[in-house]
Order: sequence, then C-alpha cells, then structure tokens
Amino acid sequence: MATAKVVFATITGNNEDVADIIAEELEKKGVDVSVEEISQADPADLEDVDICVICPYTYDEGALPDEGMDFYDDLEDVDLNGKVYAVAGSGDTFYGEYFCTAVDMFGAALENAGAKQGAKTVKINLAPDTDEDIKSLEKLADDLVAAVKG
Repeated sequence: MATAKVVFATITGNNEDVADIIAEELEKKGVDVSVEEISQADPADLEDVDICVICPYTYDEGALPDEGMDFYDDLEDVDLNGKVYAVAGSGDTFYGEYFCTAVDMFGAALENAGAKQGAKTVKINLAPDTDEDIKSLEKLADDLVAAVKG
C-alpha cells in the first residue's frame, strides 16, 4: 500500500480544506494518508512515505507562511529521491503576480530535495469551493497515485 503525507499551512482554513480534499481522494484510492499542520510537521518524515503533498498559503507579496519557514528551510536536509510530490494551495488573485508564489517555491524545494513531480501544481483562488477546484484536486490525487504505480 502506498503511503502519503499531506502538510498544510493555513490562516483562513482554505488550505486545510485543500489538504483534506486531497487526503480524502488519496484514501479512496487505497493510499495510507497522514495530514499535518506545517508547524507540527518534520520534513524528515517525508523520507518515510511514497507521496509528499504540501499545501501552503502565500503571505502578502509572495512571502512564505511564517509558520512554514523552518519546514521550508529543513527541506534542504532531506533526501526525497524516489518520492513523488505535488503542491497545491489557495491564494488571492488580488495579489496579482504574487498569487500562490509559495506553491511554486515549495515545489522547487521538493524538487531540489530529489522528489519527482507526480502531478501538476494546483492554485486555487480563495476557498476550494467550485466544482472546477474540487476536480483539479481530485485529478492531482489521481495523478500522484498513477505516478507511484509507475
């Protein structure tokens, strides 16, 4: 059975919703999933799972979440070779060019740690409450499972 860790950072609850939708979809596909808030998570735990998913919010003009800085920095110290990853997060299009930049930054950090992107990045405006949002998160989970199966 494949295993996954879904880590999220949230102020409004939107990214917890994103994480829960992904986790639920992975579980439907038979994946053993754990979900953790980013300040409680240890990047080294990603070495023990097949699938790594990060759901960060972007603060202000492109900043990473304060509570996720240590996690982000510590990704440099883990070896994620053989793991597949995806990043999904909510943001606010009000911020224009800075919309969901933390999603891209975490994707690059996971790639640098040796993980292989298993699903396209998903960026959601505010809450994941449209059919399109839900479908894109379900597809992310489907693609991750397919990537693990090879």
